[in-house]
Amino acid sequence: MAAVGDEVSTEVARRLALVAQGFGEGRGRRGDVRAVRRAVGWAGVLQLDSVNVLCRSHYLPVYSRVGSYSRARLDELSWGAGRELFEYFWGHKAALIPLENYPLMRWRMRAAERQVWGEELSPDVTAPWSVVAGMRRLTAERPGYVEQVLRVVTERGPLTAGEASPDGVRRQRSDPDPDPTTGAMWNWQDAKIAIEYLFCAGLVTIAGRRHFERVYDLTERVLPADVLAVPEPPADEARRELVRIAARGLGVATLKELCGGSGQAHFSLPAATGREVIRELVESGELIPVRVEGVKQQSYRWHEAQDRPVGAQALLSPFDPLIWNRDRTHRLFDFFYRISIYTPAPQRIHGYYVLPFLLGDRLVARVDLKSDRQNSTLVVPTLTPEPDSPDFIEPLAAELRDMARWLDLDHIQVTATSKAGKALKRQSGLG
Repeated sequence: MAAVGDEVSTEVARRLALVAQGFGEGRGRRGDVRAVRRAVGWAGVLQLDSVNVLCRSHYLPVYSRVGSYSRARLDELSWGAGRELFEYFWGHKAALIPLENYPLMRWRMRAAERQVWGEELSPDVTAPWSVVAGMRRLTAERPGYVEQVLRVVTERGPLTAGEASPDGVRRQRSDPDPDPTTGAMWNWQDAKIAIEYLFCAGLVTIAGRRHFERVYDLTERVLPADVLAVPEPPADEARRELVRIAARGLGVATLKELCGGSGQAHFSLPAATGREVIRELVESGELIPVRVEGVKQQSYRWHEAQDRPVGAQALLSPFDPLIWNRDRTHRLFDFFYRISIYTPAPQRIHGYYVLPFLLGDRLVARVDLKSDRQNSTLVVPTLTPEPDSPDFIEPLAAELRDMARWLDLDHIQVTATSKAGKALKRQSGLG
């Protein structure tokens, strides 16, 4: 039997993960563009989400790593003329990815473009299920429709999905639909399905956001010509580089965490492909097989991963790369975490938009936060400490003051009625 490597304690694995994600660096005093670039590099990808109860989720991982910075600067890097990021799928979820990695995604785009939607789905296609189900229906019901949408974008782009409809026909909820999610949960109309397929295939891309709604245009009119001119690497080379990016960002991880198809890896790969890539990186010495305490699966440590003390202090987005894999978060931090925004209100335990509070190398509390923009107030409806957590009230109060300033909010209101909530309000002088 092949050796599984030396044992790594949970504490060491946790520090490896934190340092890999940039939490071992300490926050700088200036959140300039260089700091933003560093934070994006550590995170690897910034997941996008429409929930805006506190602020858009992609802003938070940068703030957690470098402190206060200009969100307008991140917008410029994401969708402006000097863009350095682009939108695509890191798994089944949309994210902002460094522009230098665009060529590494071309094999996925080719797979989507070649997909025959009436047949079994190619394992290389990572499109959302709404695109898959919708394209299967459009292929049968409306042949040529996708080409019509592309023609509209070519002639009139940039535009939103609704503006890309060639005929203005809207499907009704009562219309027959082989997949209940299409046109129902997200209310995806045919033009939306078609243009999202074109996005998956790389024929169009996201030119910008209008009230956070995607605005699409032809890829060659959006992305820099020098990026598009980079030769497409062979698929196996691109996959190896994607796993390298994941390994650098995770520090130590299992195969599933590196490239599994659960949507909680950095870049999902077909299972057989992922195993082959891992084997190659082990042979090259870039991945070192180890056993992580309490983890049954084989783990792999990135050869440059560093174990050093971590003195972090940060509130983490529910979609932060450090914690988006909930099972890994549970193993490393002994922190069972599930997002509550889709949970009915009577069943919520810790609040609606709950951010874990990272102090040192531990997750010590769950902080429910809300931006009351009308009253320029950062509201703390719920605060729940972890069992046996160290005293975190003063560091949390400082973090809340910094976050309120960053979000341009003038006040902080603690309405949490727990013992910790009352202590936060009393000891820190917060309203």
